[in-house]
Amino acid sequence: MGPHPGGGLHRHGAAAAGPALSNTLRASIVGWNKTLSAELAGEGITCNILAPGAFATDRTAETLAAVAAKTGKSIEALVAERSAAIPAGRYGEPPEFGPMAAFLASDKAAYTTGRIHIMDGGAVRCV
Repeated sequence: MGPHPGGGLHRHGAAAAGPALSNTLRASIVGWNKTLSAELAGEGITCNILAPGAFATDRTAETLAAVAAKTGKSIEALVAERSAAIPAGRYGEPPEFGPMAAFLASDKAAYTTGRIHIMDGGAVRCV
């Protein structure tokens, strides 16, 4: 078997436009990824989605600050509430995301395509 010549397409991101639009786009992107992965696999191109859950990022901090201002709760209380809902008991850290993205873009993942890779500390509890 020869080297993995094609490379990969990977989609990751978070919702910013509200749940209705976000959920509609999310389903479309998943379908597009699955179709594209089948069309490009023969050329050695992989297509995967990396779906992050709650990660401790600047954007998360901005969102928490806005919710804290609106609700009167402290940011620490909000983080504690949200972390308690995650089986891992915490938010993900940015250094945990990069290696997964790098793996999916590497030759070591050349046979992985058309998949959604969820990084959420176990928060999604369905198959």
